[in-house]
Amino acid sequence: MNRHLSLWCEVLRLSWRTAPGLTAGAYAAVAVSVAAVAAVGLSLRAAVDATAQGVAGTALLGAAGVAGAYALILVLHDLTAELVGTVSDRTGRMAVHPRVHRDINAVRGLEHLERGDFLDRVSLVRRSTGLIARSGWNAVLAVAHVLKLLVTVALLSGVDPVLLVLIPLAAVPVWCDHRGQRLVERAEVEGAEAYRVQQHLFDTLVSAAGGREVRVTGAADRLLRLRAGAWREAERVRFRARAFAALWTLAGWTVFVAGFTGGIALVVRLATEDTGGVGDLVLTVMLAMSLRQTMQSTVATAAEATGMRRVIEPYLWLRDHVRAERGRGAADGPAPDALSRGIALDGVSFTYPGTGRPALDEVSVLLPAGSVVAVVGEYGSGKTTLVKLLLSFYEPDSGRVLVDGRDLGRVSTEGWRARASAVFQDFGRFHTVFRETVGIGDLPRIRDREALRGAVRAADAGALLDRLPDGWETQLGRELGGTDLSEGQWQRTALARASMRGDPLLFVLDEPTASLDAPSEEAIFRRYMERARAHAAGTGAVTVIVSHRFSTVAGADLVLVMDRGRIVESGTHGELLALGGRYAELYGIQARAYAPASAPRE
Repeated sequence: MNRHLSLWCEVLRLSWRTAPGLTAGAYAAVAVSVAAVAAVGLSLRAAVDATAQGVAGTALLGAAGVAGAYALILVLHDLTAELVGTVSDRTGRMAVHPRVHRDINAVRGLEHLERGDFLDRVSLVRRSTGLIARSGWNAVLAVAHVLKLLVTVALLSGVDPVLLVLIPLAAVPVWCDHRGQRLVERAEVEGAEAYRVQQHLFDTLVSAAGGREVRVTGAADRLLRLRAGAWREAERVRFRARAFAALWTLAGWTVFVAGFTGGIALVVRLATEDTGGVGDLVLTVMLAMSLRQTMQSTVATAAEATGMRRVIEPYLWLRDHVRAERGRGAADGPAPDALSRGIALDGVSFTYPGTGRPALDEVSVLLPAGSVVAVVGEYGSGKTTLVKLLLSFYEPDSGRVLVDGRDLGRVSTEGWRARASAVFQDFGRFHTVFRETVGIGDLPRIRDREALRGAVRAADAGALLDRLPDGWETQLGRELGGTDLSEGQWQRTALARASMRGDPLLFVLDEPTASLDAPSEEAIFRRYMERARAHAAGTGAVTVIVSHRFSTVAGADLVLVMDRGRIVESGTHGELLALGGRYAELYGIQARAYAPASAPRE
């Protein structure tokens, strides 16, 4: 409960910061609506008693009070709903949603983004930030409904204390509804995976990239059936839970209606025995009806609040997980200004969560300062995993990554990544203007035209820039009405982005030219080799090149050959060819595959 209370207070503070005027208006509307309930009851009894006694002036004044207060209640009901809805939506979009993104990105590694339970909760939270923001306002509305009930209690006790039995009876629907909504909450989490599956299939069907293959292969009907099946599975779980929740709600309201009927019968008997006035009878009927409406609103608010648990609990779990991950072995050591010895892996092993085979198995190697290191091997041999550990995306299960002898786990992640630069085989496609999609590679220099031009030259992307309709300010991405790029052009922008940092200690090129033709690949690798030598001379930087094409790594100072998570060979290109081992075998296969076919004999 303390966690929920803390969240509600936090949400209300965010509401005030995001929309102070609307928030103040919502508070005022809620407060006046509570006072209006008492005004209606007291004015109604005064009007009825004055009419029975023939006091016309008091009767008219009481009637005016009833009309005014009741009209105020009706107006404030709609006004409060509109204000709370607007504030919640704005707070969700402008405060909670960015906070969720910051929390996700605050974790130093990538493991949480590859865990199914984490992604299930993120999926729920991302599409429900408005509900998270509304949870605090539900608490405010719940307090208002309690105050209305207290006013009702005070007025009913003035008629006959026996009528107070309606109050605990009115709590029965709340309890029953709470039980039902717990079933709905569990069903939401249970069906989250099926919902993610159908959403992924939907995105595949409607996206340009996926749509092309779907249409060529004729797989649309099958994907539609799979999506429909996933959707039915998610809805089946939800429907069953909602059906049981409805039965609990029906049972609760049955109990309350029985008590309400008995209370009205009691007041009628008192009126017929002349122990109560006509005003008391009318007041009781009005209060009973008002109590029903207040309890109905309380139940609805409680149901909404309980229903929000399906979002609040994942959000709280997400925050707790992020806090625990950030606090677990948080390092604050500075990254070195330059490398003198290099980066070493000392007995490093790592297995991805949920898998049984190690991606890296007892890897020990030194990447000397100032060297260009090529990592080669077949798919699944551990090349990209090695790079991820070098960039602190994961922590080793055993062993250490050492930077000039210092454990990388003790170096600030932010500080280390600020001294690294990388381009990955699954590079980002940022739909912004060309200047920004390159410049975010080094945010402090995002407006530095000289740095931007240098990065574009390094990526051999000058011709691409010249063809863009608005040059540096060309909007990229068809979804935003901009220019769509080919796969190779997107890869050049990624290469340019990775080239923005002028003095990295670690420069990673993970399959950087997979989408480029052979001449472009050769030109880019030549430039990056020159760039690596320049970095090495200045800071002792280590450049790591991951590639399947062995011809591109011949100029590396050190070649690592990986197989099933182990380094099976290491040395220079010439040394490994002379060894006649795995590297020589793979190099020969590729050389023969790319060699021109011999001319047919006549």
